[in-house]
Amino acid sequence: MTRGEAWFSHGTTALVGGTGVIYGWMRYLAEPTDEFALVNHPRQPDLQGLHILFAPWLVFAVALLWRNHIWGRVRSGFRPRRKGGLSLLAIFFPMVASGYLLQTTADQAWLRAWVVVHVATSCLWILTYVAHQLSPRSRGSTGPSNDSTVSSSRRA
Repeated sequence: MTRGEAWFSHGTTALVGGTGVIYGWMRYLAEPTDEFALVNHPRQPDLQGLHILFAPWLVFAVALLWRNHIWGRVRSGFRPRRKGGLSLLAIFFPMVASGYLLQTTADQAWLRAWVVVHVATSCLWILTYVAHQLSPRSRGSTGPSNDSTVSSSRRA
């Protein structure tokens, strides 16, 4: 993974996660100042819009990392941080699917179900992403990971 790919991944996770957490606070925890208000906070629609705008960037970031970082490491047998990485991959698909289904579901029971799935998987994504970044890269190594070994071993 290049530094640019890493920072793009970190940035999109921060943007999507940050806007999602703030939007969630506004939507579910903030008290409206006006009892007739349609939203709990005046900036709530803006945060929802930003969250929806940034989400495809996160999907693109994961797609960008797929070949060399994710699939390349699975194929090469690279073990450090594998549990966290595969956990992120497993969490990613229901998080993204539930986010899109929230935008298209009309039935209130399904909407509540997708909200629960989306909030749960999104919180797990953020926690697992941070844990994955903080976990040791390999035994005896504290430096940045180097995917060039994965890429060069595939070429040979």
